[in-house]
Amino acid sequence: NECDANPCGTGQTCNDPNQSPSSTGDYTCTCSNGVVATGGAATCTNDECTSSPCGTGQTCNDPNTAANSLHDFICTCTSDTTIKKTDGPATCSKNECDSNPCATGQTCNDPNQSPSSTGDYTCTCSNGVVATGGSATCTNDECTLNPCGTGQTCKDANTVATGGSATCTNDCSEQLE
Repeated sequence: NECDANPCGTGQTCNDPNQSPSSTGDYTCTCSNGVVATGGAATCTNDECTSSPCGTGQTCNDPNTAANSLHDFICTCTSDTTIKKTDGPATCSKNECDSNPCATGQTCNDPNQSPSSTGDYTCTCSNGVVATGGSATCTNDECTLNPCGTGQTCKDANTVATGGSATCTNDCSEQLE
């Protein structure tokens, strides 16, 4: 039996199907991950990166490819190599607008989607008012356009922009002297 000489590597199983003295080199070495070699030790590796477990824009590194080494691969963001995660894809970006932080009718924009960047998103009203890091106050005081003539005062009855547009009425009345 050729397996008596322990020809396989550590952690491998040896099997000699034909133990006849004239039969040599037909033994197999089997790794715990299923890799089989005939007539010599098997190369038992398990590079977990071969299955592309990391997301787009990430590199994968498996520091220990031994057959019994599992869940130790590291995903690293190519945009910021300090962002890493072991045994799964790293979070390389965070769009604060995904949580809908702006009020109805406002447009959200997150210019820096690095996971460490917070509070830099902007909320923009339909009338151009912009707020950073929070919902904007969308007012539309038409009196700022000076629509009244000489000797008149302006009063805007509705300065709140609801749903992205304001319904405003101008109440121009002559001043009493």
